[in-house]
Amino acid sequence: MLHKLFEEGAWFAPKRYGLGAGLPIAWQGWVLMLSFLLLLPGIMLLGISLAPLHPAQAMLFFALAVAATLLFVRICQRKTRGGWRWRWGGKE
Repeated sequence: MLHKLFEEGAWFAPKRYGLGAGLPIAWQGWVLMLSFLLLLPGIMLLGISLAPLHPAQAMLFFALAVAATLLFVRICQRKTRGGWRWRWGGKE
């Protein structure tokens, strides 16, 4: 089952206008998006709950949140049909 995560093919549709990815078009994209949407608040809540006890560790959780976001954006960029480029709404 894990090998299906690394299959070729797009997970996200490109945005019609502007730069970036639209909604997921494959189950892998939905899994990635839902995982990120569950992981990020979890990291932040854990960081907030531990910050009063260990203030220096709050920066660690902030760094983890930034790293998770950068990884999510990079995967979205690589798995968007046609890649990321500026689009003006035309047919492709």
